[in-house]
Amino acid sequence: MSTAASSSRDVAQVARFAANGVAATAVHFSVLVFALEVLRIPSAGLANVLAAVFGISASFLGSRYFVFRRADQAMIAQAAKFVTLYATTAGLHGLVLAVWTDWWGLDYRWGFALATALQVAASYWGNTQLVFRKPAAGSPK
Repeated sequence: MSTAASSSRDVAQVARFAANGVAATAVHFSVLVFALEVLRIPSAGLANVLAAVFGISASFLGSRYFVFRRADQAMIAQAAKFVTLYATTAGLHGLVLAVWTDWWGLDYRWGFALATALQVAASYWGNTQLVFRKPAAGSPK
């Protein structure tokens, strides 16, 4: 495959990754609103945990079938890796925000933006290298 074709494929994958992230966030937020406004769950924190399950599930399915197109691998193994990756990146997000705001005393909004950028980059790298990695040429799937 030519370098230009490979580069074009990579750009398309990043675009799909971004679109999937927007869609998963929309699912998360919609379920949060539904849980609070329709189901009348009294705790926003509890409603958010419920909504996060739906958002993360949407993100996983979108990643598996749309972004990385790796439905040829065992779903349970992929899902376990995906959840581990997302728990790790959520911890990274919290750590960056804690250091930025709590330890260094800087504006939490900038810390949130930095933490989110790092989380997105780590998530993309982890998905391509760990969760939805293509086997090397000649090796079994």
